[in-house]
Parts: sequence; structure tokens; C-alpha cells
Amino acid sequence: MDVRDVLKRPVITERSTDLMAEKKYTFEVDVKANKTQVKDAVESIFGVKVAKVNVLNYKGKFKRMGRFGGYTNKRRKAVVTLTQDSKEIEFFEV
Repeated sequence: MDVRDVLKRPVITERSTDLMAEKKYTFEVDVKANKTQVKDAVESIFGVKVAKVNVLNYKGKFKRMGRFGGYTNKRRKAVVTLTQDSKEIEFFEV
């Protein structure tokens, strides 16, 4: 799996923005990616040093449209903690 295929997008919510002060960044990652692949992808793309990676799996929800039912896509989220001496990741240009 290529490094660019592992990370899909950053998750920008109120809670994830508060975690950025503690050098914790949240990404939506590929469902098949493991912690080592996520760590290598973040280090190579952003040029930072990763201390640890926590991964969360989300099942798809059952949704209905009239009489038809189905499931939404399952997803996987990773919370990446950077080391203290590492530089920060800039999502927004100020």
C-alpha cells in the first residue's frame, strides 16, 4: 500500500482541534491500514516524529430511504501523537 493511500483526510472537529494543542492529530485512514503504516505515512508526508498511534474502527450504520435499507461505509480513524521535540502539523495557513 502506497503512503498516500493510507491517509484519506484529516478529521476537523471541535474535539480534534482541541487535541492539536497536545500535539495529537486525527486522520481518517484506510480500513486495511495498521498502526505501523499510519506512523510511516504521517512521518514521511509531514516530516514529523510520531510517538504513538491509536486506531478506532467504526461500523456502518443502518439507514433507510423509504422501503430500501442499507449500511453506510465503515471507517477507521487514527489519533497520532507527536513527540515533544517534533514540529507541529499545519492544516490551516494563517
